[in-house]
Amino acid sequence: MVSFLIFLLVPIFFILVVSLGLFVFIESKNRSIWVKQPKEGAALYPEWSAFMQAEKEEWQLQTHDNLVLKAWYLPARVATDKTILLFNGYKSVRERYGAFGWLFHALGYNVLMPDYRAGARSQGTFIGFGWLDLKDNKGWIEKIIEKNAQSQIALFGISMGASATMMLSGETLPENVKCFIEDCGYDSVWNELSYKAKHDFHLPQFPLIHLLSFWSKLFAGYSWKEASALRQLAKNDKPFLFIHGDQDTFVPLEMAYRNYEATQGPREIYIAKGARHIRSYEMDKEKYKEVVQVFLNKYF
Repeated sequence: MVSFLIFLLVPIFFILVVSLGLFVFIESKNRSIWVKQPKEGAALYPEWSAFMQAEKEEWQLQTHDNLVLKAWYLPARVATDKTILLFNGYKSVRERYGAFGWLFHALGYNVLMPDYRAGARSQGTFIGFGWLDLKDNKGWIEKIIEKNAQSQIALFGISMGASATMMLSGETLPENVKCFIEDCGYDSVWNELSYKAKHDFHLPQFPLIHLLSFWSKLFAGYSWKEASALRQLAKNDKPFLFIHGDQDTFVPLEMAYRNYEATQGPREIYIAKGARHIRSYEMDKEKYKEVVQVFLNKYF
């Protein structure tokens, strides 16, 4: 009987330990500065280089739970009340997304690009996948308005930042926020990590994702099912532009269509032909710029 219990409990214990280890790997802070910058000669190198060389201000935000978050602010060449609040991707830093910052700067907007909690220069223990970042991102909106009460704000996010943008769209936001753009965001943390487990490692959703979500609820304070862009989009009535590459194998294209269908406000969608994850802009910069500019001119 004792040997049978040991035979039964050992694999259960092993699964629990492995799932906890995976949770720590996936969600815990990454203090190293992971910079995946374009190489000289790469498609986005000129925009990235221009953004990095531009004179930027360093902003910071004190959060509701007493963390200090950092951001870069690049003012427009010609003074304007219009600001793009730009959210970057998973375990990434601002340098990697400099090309997108320069895109909006070149279009004539102020650009605020934060490091989210537990990312690069900002404090924090657990990555929030957009969900823990809700109050933080509201704080950045308030910071922009605090500095200029006449501010008009458009939100743009890419990858994890895209999902953060969609999740934020379902919150009660100031009238200063006019519209949203997301590029290659997942529809929920649960669906994305279930997809990655199956697609990359041929692992079943049960029990792995259930256990990982349990650890997330226990240690980080939220489950992966509640971190849903779909539920938040269903509460949004402001204009939304959805962008996705049709060759994205990191966040599948079907999620873009589910997100598009979920929102209740005016909506547009641009599917970039031949583009992989976070590659829609570099595949066709002029088309990407045109789609974004037309949308912003309409609603911003």
